[in-house]
Amino acid sequence: MLIDVHAHFHHAGGQRADWAERNASRLRAGEQIGITRHVASILGSWGRTSPTYFPSPADVTTGNNALLDLMRAHPDRIAGYACVNPNYTAHALGEITRCLELGMIGIKLAASRRANDPLLDPIAELAGARRVPVLHHIWQHRRTEWPGQEASDATELIELAHRHPAVPFILAHIGGGGDWRYTLDALAGVDNVHVDLSGSGVDRLMLESCVSRVGVGRLLWGCDITMCTGLAKLRHLENMLPPEGLEQVRWRNAATIFPPGSFAAG
Repeated sequence: MLIDVHAHFHHAGGQRADWAERNASRLRAGEQIGITRHVASILGSWGRTSPTYFPSPADVTTGNNALLDLMRAHPDRIAGYACVNPNYTAHALGEITRCLELGMIGIKLAASRRANDPLLDPIAELAGARRVPVLHHIWQHRRTEWPGQEASDATELIELAHRHPAVPFILAHIGGGGDWRYTLDALAGVDNVHVDLSGSGVDRLMLESCVSRVGVGRLLWGCDITMCTGLAKLRHLENMLPPEGLEQVRWRNAATIFPPGSFAAG
């Protein structure tokens, strides 16, 4: 079994005219890599009708509906995160509840609000009540403000994790840019924050440092946008980890934080 904990798909209401082919190509690549399940999100309209990281409630719902359609079309291959904008608290809570009841298995938070903001507490409380993980977009050591987003780094996600110790948080794309060493040092002893290995970065010693500083039991394999770098990391993991450790990263760690039975069909 191989679970991609950080996948993305597109839909007709987004920016790409070739959205259907991009979705199909991801599934084809997944077959070649050996991915059992793509755990995915759709970020609203991907910026077409409201900002990517500040999507309107209507765009949030449209994107989640498109993902639900993909889940129905590929029930054994695609699972979903309910992606919400926490700036609209009532809508976010209602949308999470709706999507979980329709079969999604987690919550996705992008860069709509800083991770340590109290506005995220109701969402984390709901995640704890429903026993689902929260995947949070992270910039590895944010040194400045970035336009069009409220980017968070590990220290801010850790504050949220400390306030909600029963909730499993997934720190997004350790290879997505920035100083990943800073992130790994910050995560020492924060047992409910798990590291998503995705992102286009394939720096020397990145994976070795993840194992030595965080531990193999909190690492989750994923691709994000660039599946080729996900494959490269998988091949490196195959050479650096013993079989039991590799199995943990490929799927067992994910199976412990998502709802029971989420990947049974795989």
